Amino acid sequence: MAETKNAILYRMILPDHTCPFGVRAKTMLEQNGFQVDDRLLRSRDEVDAFKDEHGVATTPQVFIDGERIGGSDDLERYLAA
Repeated sequence: MAETKNAILYRMILPDHTCPFGVRAKTMLEQNGFQVDDRLLRSRDEVDAFKDEHGVATTPQVFIDGERIGGSDDLERYLAA
């Protein structure tokens, strides 16, 4: 039986803006057979708190097997390897 691939995706969806890079990351994960735990950051305060907590400058951020992969460009490189 095939092993389930899981990823956690933190992405920004604000009332007036949906981050296109978060949408791209989710699509790439799903197309590569990942079950996505989609964690939405719904306010600027949530986004800023997440970035401070994880020491990152941008969202989205993808985690696979407890390892931070990075944003959508980083994910693309990870999946191509």
